[in-house]
Amino acid sequence: MTYVVTESCIKCKFTDCVDVCPVDCFREGPNFLVIDPDECIDCTLCVAECPAEAIYAEDDVPAGQERFTALNAELARVWKPIIERKEPPADADEWLKVKDKFGLLER
Repeated sequence: MTYVVTESCIKCKFTDCVDVCPVDCFREGPNFLVIDPDECIDCTLCVAECPAEAIYAEDDVPAGQERFTALNAELARVWKPIIERKEPPADADEWLKVKDKFGLLER
């Protein structure tokens, strides 16, 4: 089983999760992070660190967000690794509780 970054991360892109990942499995896009399922060791450390509560075990992805499992795998193949925490976007807190952000995902 792997962990999956879901919709809550879009336009927030907090990187607290990156700081605790022992295997550097996060990949960075313009306004979203994904987890490389081939690198993730299921350690769960990232889950508690995510301010957006966007990371779930593959089997626990919320209903309606199942497409993020395949999306993480797809984008992990093309996005570059992120191995250090960065400052979030200036407006990240404004996007934190916004729902239905899938259409705002930048590839």
